[in-house]
Amino acid sequence: MARIFSELEQLLVYRNLLQDEVIKKLMAFAKDECPKLRGDLAGELIVKAEELGLAGNLLNSYIIHLVSFDNNVFSRTAEKTGGKVGASLLKAAAYDITILKKVFRQSQQCGFDSIVLSYNPTYQKRDNNIAEVQDWLLDSTDRYSAEQVAALLCEHYARYGYSEMAGCRAFRWDKQKGLVGVRHIDPIRLEDIVGYERQKKTLLRNTEAFLAGKPAHNVLLVGARGTGKSSSVKALANRYYEDGLRLIEVTKNDLQDLPAVMNAARQWGKKFILFIDDLSFEESELGYKQLKSVMDGGLETRPDNVLIYATSNRRRLIRESWQDRAGDEVHHQDTIHEKISLADRFGITLTYPSPNQDEYLKIVEDIARKNNIDLPSVELRAQALRWEMAHSGRSGRIARQFVDDLISKISCG
Repeated sequence: MARIFSELEQLLVYRNLLQDEVIKKLMAFAKDECPKLRGDLAGELIVKAEELGLAGNLLNSYIIHLVSFDNNVFSRTAEKTGGKVGASLLKAAAYDITILKKVFRQSQQCGFDSIVLSYNPTYQKRDNNIAEVQDWLLDSTDRYSAEQVAALLCEHYARYGYSEMAGCRAFRWDKQKGLVGVRHIDPIRLEDIVGYERQKKTLLRNTEAFLAGKPAHNVLLVGARGTGKSSSVKALANRYYEDGLRLIEVTKNDLQDLPAVMNAARQWGKKFILFIDDLSFEESELGYKQLKSVMDGGLETRPDNVLIYATSNRRRLIRESWQDRAGDEVHHQDTIHEKISLADRFGITLTYPSPNQDEYLKIVEDIARKNNIDLPSVELRAQALRWEMAHSGRSGRIARQFVDDLISKISCG
């Protein structure tokens, strides 16, 4: 019965699966159904189950995982074109799906131990993007034909992408590796940021216009530390992941690589927010000129699928000294205009001021309520004010730290 797996060698667009080490063991088992090869394969599947959170029939679950993220001509074309692939390519994908569905049906009868056929991992992970692929491929009612599954997979790749792009909401730029996926992004939501409703509404409106292909602006978020500027940007990646939005974090030291970052983003059909956190420059730093060039659109224009969102604790991004205003340069006004012009490149500037006392206490009460802290309001407010005076002023971050400390004290009795 294991010889059914040898049909995988006939795959067309999903031939990359044959290079996977686990699938190689499966193919060896298909040629020689000896107990040792079965044991090797079962052991590898259990390892993958624990690493990836796979459950049920591990062979089927693992192959579906590979299909969901596979980098092939079908997934690449679907992602780049928004799901517009040629009829022949769609037919080739349907051919492969017929083979895969046959393998899935037969795998239950190939002599694997019941542990492998009904496995429960220590930590089960059910991503929506993989779950829907599983529903299509394992449908026992034949509700979906191979051609219909191919069309659904086409939409799937258009929506989520492939490889790391399908599994990560955010990326970091690495000079050697390029875009590197962030596996554990901060799960912050905009609803978790108390106050700043006008700022959040503007940020949402601009981002949704960007996703809809309408004119949208680069955004500068300015304000006191700990007020939620960075969290607001990160929350967008969580909110619009399924709409095709991804975050690329770029540090100030990476600004010289901006053309390479833009070129990497240009290869995808996804929309990207280039996120520069805590942006500011000293007089001697020249990175701001590279940023200005990219935002102005030098010889190479900024891709249509990229916007720049930056945060800063100061509105003037380049430090300005009194010497600039009364120095010995003949055209000293030119120096001043040069230094303030970078901030002007952002079409939208959102200010996040420090909360007043009432706003600070409201943030504390909201976070405490979400954490089910049952403390009289008078006592909660009094402790929050003592905490604020002992620390560096009022902010959402200070409020979060106070509530975390309160939770720790309560849990310790």
